[in-house]
Amino acid sequence: MTDLEAIAWPPSPIRTERLVLREPEARDRAAVIDLFTSPEAREYLGGPRPRAEVEQAMPETPTRRPGVFVAELDGTMIGLVTLDRRDTDRPGHVRPEGLEPELSYLFLPHAWGHGYATEACTAALGWFDGALPGEPVVLCTQTANERAMRLATKLGFAEVERFEEFSAEQWFGVRLPS
Repeated sequence: MTDLEAIAWPPSPIRTERLVLREPEARDRAAVIDLFTSPEAREYLGGPRPRAEVEQAMPETPTRRPGVFVAELDGTMIGLVTLDRRDTDRPGHVRPEGLEPELSYLFLPHAWGHGYATEACTAALGWFDGALPGEPVVLCTQTANERAMRLATKLGFAEVERFEEFSAEQWFGVRLPS
């Protein structure tokens, strides 16, 4: 297991057909606040966080750390894609020691339904495969989030188990290295 912190960061921006994946910048702060306070975007993540709380806690340059990508469309942030180590205290692991890389993403509601999450997650996984070859990647989502479960399957994740967490049934899957 290689530490995500050991990866050269930030990488050059990743360009897809329609998007750019890049490190967060100060100009993304307002969109990140909108994302974390959106009832629609946070429906399966415990609901929106209070705007005043997020504004106070959000640094000038939001969520800047290895594994965090802004998904940008035409120069504007529309979402985030992250690859972080899954906390060993949480259920759902494919290795005895845990800490598997976990893919998560969150997009502003106006960007839904256009395939941007698929495009951005595919690009982030491609970058990850090059940066840390041989690592499995996990993904967890509520079973009630049918769109996220469909995307997980489209991205090559296979169900490993289901369990209860955060008062909801969770779907846990793995994408094995090719």
